Amino acid sequence: MVEMEEQQSPPSDRDGDDDIVTEGASVVHGEPIQDESGPPKVDSEVEVLHEKVTKQIMKEGHGHKPSKYSTCFLHYRAWTESTQHKFEDTWHEQQPLELILGKEKKEMTGLAIGVSSMKSGERALLHVGWELGYGKEGSFSFPNVPPMADIVYEAELIGFDETKEGKARSDMTVEERIGAADRRKMDGNALFKEEKLEEAMQQYEMAIAYMGDDFMFQLFGKYRVMALAVKNPCHLNMAACLIKCKRYDEAIAQCGIVLMEDENNVKALFRRGKARAELGQTDAAREDFLKARKYAPEDKAIAKELRLLAEHDKAVYQKQKELYKGLFRPKPDPKPKPKLADFNLAMVAVIISSPFQPTDAEG
Repeated sequence: MVEMEEQQSPPSDRDGDDDIVTEGASVVHGEPIQDESGPPKVDSEVEVLHEKVTKQIMKEGHGHKPSKYSTCFLHYRAWTESTQHKFEDTWHEQQPLELILGKEKKEMTGLAIGVSSMKSGERALLHVGWELGYGKEGSFSFPNVPPMADIVYEAELIGFDETKEGKARSDMTVEERIGAADRRKMDGNALFKEEKLEEAMQQYEMAIAYMGDDFMFQLFGKYRVMALAVKNPCHLNMAACLIKCKRYDEAIAQCGIVLMEDENNVKALFRRGKARAELGQTDAAREDFLKARKYAPEDKAIAKELRLLAEHDKAVYQKQKELYKGLFRPKPDPKPKPKLADFNLAMVAVIISSPFQPTDAEG
């Protein structure tokens, strides 16, 4: 387990499974904002990588660039330059692309040239001529790209593996894929300990990429148990990073993936509860914490979160009480109406005192 601070760790940080602590905060760059109107506008310097490929950096990366036959993991969006039609988006699909430099598909030659110039974590806008894209014929299946269409890519290199033989995931044995994912997880934990949250999340995302749905669907028995023992902590560690970065909705999604496999996972319930509480979803957060406490009744961190929610509810009640104070006070008693006898006596007095009443002299 990676210990980060001298304090009581939450339940998801004490089981010795390389999980990480969620306290503190930091800021990292998240997924780029989706712009349905077309590619993002970038004003950085244009770098010519090839006669048909240019690059503009949107976010700087770190480390060195991948060499030939490196297995790269990246997210990207792609538009046809003339029509601004977006035809592919791996962020939306939540499935990064695996690209082996030097062994890429023909239609991704231009993209591969761009990726080979990038560092891990770098995000860039690439302009690729049709000759290095989908060619003269285009593509009429999936993706749907018209003939001779120049392409604009918004690409982010998550990370890469340096392998001389350029071995794809599909060519690896189950043990090799699980082992590669586990190494990425350990690298992510080391980076997290150094507060390099963005780099840590890149490692976790690469580890998860080795454990795609198509791969997990084929596993059963001990191999599935082995794979989940690596995959689930990666999702939980991603959630921990995202909570620190105040990206609570994304943290909830990561916990949800784990809970689909194990609905009573205390770590996932605890962290989803933390994220929901930060979003003001107090009822849902309380539900998560109560369920987590059911399976970890002695855990002090869970008890603390429930106590904080109770104090929050009390503060909200007091504020509402002050806000509406006086609006529902009882109405003051109305003045009593005069009785009929009193009214008659008053009328007699008026009549007697009237100057128009006849006197005995006048009679």
